Amino acid sequence: MASPGADSYTPRNILITGAAGFIASHVANRLIKNYPNYKIVVIDKLDYCSSLKNLLPSKSSPNFKFVKGDIASADLVNHLLVLEEIDTIMHFAAQTHVDNSFGNSFEFTNNNIYGTHVLLEACKVTRRVKRFIHVSTDEVYGETDSETDVGNPEASQLLPTNPYSATKAGAEMLVMAYHRSYGLPTITTRGNNVYGPNQFPEKLIPKFLLLAMKGLPLPIHGDGSNVRSYLYCEDVAEAFDVVLHKGVIGHVYNVGTKKERSVLDVAEDICKLFNLDPKQNIKFVDNRPFNDQRYFLDDQKLKKLGWQERTSWEEGLKITTEWYRNNPDWWGDVTAALLPHPRMTVVGNSNDDTYFVGYERKADDGNKTNLKFLIYGKSGWIGGLLGKLCKEDGIAFEYGCGRLEDRRSIIEDIRKVSPTHVFNAAGVTGRPNVDWCETHKVETIRTNVVGTLTLADICKEHGLLMVNFATGCIFEYDNDHQEGSGIGFKEEDTPNFIGSFYSKTKAMVEELLKEFENVCTLRVRMPISSDLSNPRNFITKISRCNKVVNIPNSMTVLDELLPISIEMAKRNCRGIWKFTNPGVVSHNEILEMYRDYIDPGFKWENFNLEEQAKVIVAPRSNNELDATKLKTEFPELLSIKDSIIKYVFEPNKKT
Repeated sequence: MASPGADSYTPRNILITGAAGFIASHVANRLIKNYPNYKIVVIDKLDYCSSLKNLLPSKSSPNFKFVKGDIASADLVNHLLVLEEIDTIMHFAAQTHVDNSFGNSFEFTNNNIYGTHVLLEACKVTRRVKRFIHVSTDEVYGETDSETDVGNPEASQLLPTNPYSATKAGAEMLVMAYHRSYGLPTITTRGNNVYGPNQFPEKLIPKFLLLAMKGLPLPIHGDGSNVRSYLYCEDVAEAFDVVLHKGVIGHVYNVGTKKERSVLDVAEDICKLFNLDPKQNIKFVDNRPFNDQRYFLDDQKLKKLGWQERTSWEEGLKITTEWYRNNPDWWGDVTAALLPHPRMTVVGNSNDDTYFVGYERKADDGNKTNLKFLIYGKSGWIGGLLGKLCKEDGIAFEYGCGRLEDRRSIIEDIRKVSPTHVFNAAGVTGRPNVDWCETHKVETIRTNVVGTLTLADICKEHGLLMVNFATGCIFEYDNDHQEGSGIGFKEEDTPNFIGSFYSKTKAMVEELLKEFENVCTLRVRMPISSDLSNPRNFITKISRCNKVVNIPNSMTVLDELLPISIEMAKRNCRGIWKFTNPGVVSHNEILEMYRDYIDPGFKWENFNLEEQAKVIVAPRSNNELDATKLKTEFPELLSIKDSIIKYVFEPNKKT
């Protein structure tokens, strides 16, 4: 344990990224055990090489909290920093296997550079973090001369030679820039190879151990002369303990050892532990595209802070071997990782993806247990009501964390949730109304058009039905559909209202969504609910206005129709639907009911469209939609007036 001194730093609330991975889990477990007064929040997206079992020692600790999530989600990161009052970040999350980087280099850029950038920007915006410890690698220095006995000091030039180390160097440049430009309190570490219990067997030592346990040959890239320095995981965890408490802001610290071993030496040592003949059990295979001969670090700077390597190679290898002997199935089926040149997918599931966070399915209850909804629009009115309905009906659901326009984050949501259906209740409608969209056109396009199309396309790729809450405010009364005629717009009619930019974007995306046969589009209009305190409720809106126009319109009573949307998902309904109650109701008729049921003294005035136009920016849509298609599918559907009385005014009636 680091002994805090007069100049030491004492954190309160620490966020550790990638904490279900190998090194970070050892660091997290150490800090949680040794510093019970520190709150440790750990985040991990549970990729193929991470496991919540690595955090089992901390599971019952009161100062431990696990969050399953991706650091590339800016909303999630900002939320966590504020909610958990984070003052310290230890950033371990990264893709680290060099072999994978030759085949999936773009994913390394996304994880290692973009993920780091999101964290740095969140620190800049929230202004809460007092220490940001960025975990890098010795590989950013590039190859060390094989003849030198002087290790790379922290001031050495960065000369990465493979896609992995290049992304780590790029992340370091961002860390440096945010320190210099914004004064972020950053510290960077660059470490040698680490080994020990819990390590995913794509790495050299656990791979060799598992192969030796099976009596299989140990594959060595090239001639095996490549030299590496190996540190035992608990020594490395102690090093981060020291850096956390004693590291100086703006500095870089090498975490290394002078004790080097060639890959061939490692293989021979493991053969000896299993009484295997190295000549018979070592197999030389093709080298990878570029394999640095040597990484060698100057480790004096960290030692001056008080850290020392404690575990000898022989002792550490013995402990590690015993652990893998006792836990051969820790990682499940790792056949692919044990290949000489593995190409593990960097977006694959952890084999214990639901180890802590899974839910237990109850006994069959109709078809509910076969459903799991992924809902976008948690903070929105309809999205919130959908979640409430699912809870009441016993339907499993989760809210999406990704932004609709961010394809990668949506794919990650689907990977984590494994939904049967996706509901899109997210969208820009304006703050507080559609007039906002007139001056925020790019933001409106990004969410209403790009985001919706991205979600539809990803759902199609994954064979998922997307229920899309759209709008009926893309029509207006015309010669063929006159006010009071009883002739409503049908699903196949072409939108004719372009008075507001909001309506333009909704009509635009609807036209494009016709190409996606996996989408069920529900055209909602002037939504109403029994919650008369909600400012988004159309009844609440007009009851708070001094003057209202008096025009009959089609409307949607959410209390009746949202449960129908869930039933439509179950029935696999697709295409376009007018999602309104049959018939129309005028504004005056609604306010008369409001007066009769809620407030006998309520009064209001009318004004015409010309007068209304003087107090709004964008014109409003007024129309009647033909709900015959929906009524045919659901014959019990009430007319708009009857539905308002049953679901809104009767429950709220003042006696």
